[in-house]
Amino acid sequence: MDTKNPLSTPVQQPDNARDDVTSIEAARILGLAVRSVQLMVDRGDLQAWKTPGGHRRISRESLDRWRAGDRPAPAAPGAADAAGVLHAPPAPPRPPTRRPDAAQRVLLIEDSMHYQNLIGLLLRQKFPDVELRTASDGIVGLAMAGEFQPDVLMVDILLPGIDGATLITSLRSHPQFRQMQVIVVTSLPPEQLGPFAFALSGIPLVHKPSLVAELPPLLTQSLAQRRAMALERA
Repeated sequence: MDTKNPLSTPVQQPDNARDDVTSIEAARILGLAVRSVQLMVDRGDLQAWKTPGGHRRISRESLDRWRAGDRPAPAAPGAADAAGVLHAPPAPPRPPTRRPDAAQRVLLIEDSMHYQNLIGLLLRQKFPDVELRTASDGIVGLAMAGEFQPDVLMVDILLPGIDGATLITSLRSHPQFRQMQVIVVTSLPPEQLGPFAFALSGIPLVHKPSLVAELPPLLTQSLAQRRAMALERA
């Protein structure tokens, strides 16, 4: 049986079809690197085909669906080796001005449903005024960061799509994210964090076995720091 995702299977498309874009145009629309867009096609997140000349075209309709949040379920962890996939940082649109007293936003990028539920429960109990959104893989989370503009980003290190360290480095290269507070949550022991040290320096880290005790005070501090920055700029 052919188990390939039909959205990622190249098919011939008539030359007069205009409702499509190139991989470069799609990358510009989504604010991602071209290689990341190609990975999304391979995973079935975007619908694509090839012209008779072998050039890839991506359905504009599938781009619009993805940007609107109608996205296929992410690939399972380990389904694709995305190391080094992000060759350029995203270019999210400039965010609208937010009032300093507006509800604060937290984006959680975590592929474990158990920890998504646990962190969601903690926030509902201890931070009822905070708006929480979640993403289950690095590529979706990267795009959501541009759309959602979180005050605090909580991110796992080992993610499908792109790893958390690469994601943090990419976001922090953009001015609009430089005041964003970051918290890393991970199950990795300290001796296994060495390969990610380039991105984790100076970032608070919570080990998942201690999450219930350690995350609430750390998030309180991060939200307060972000609020103080917003008031200084107001």
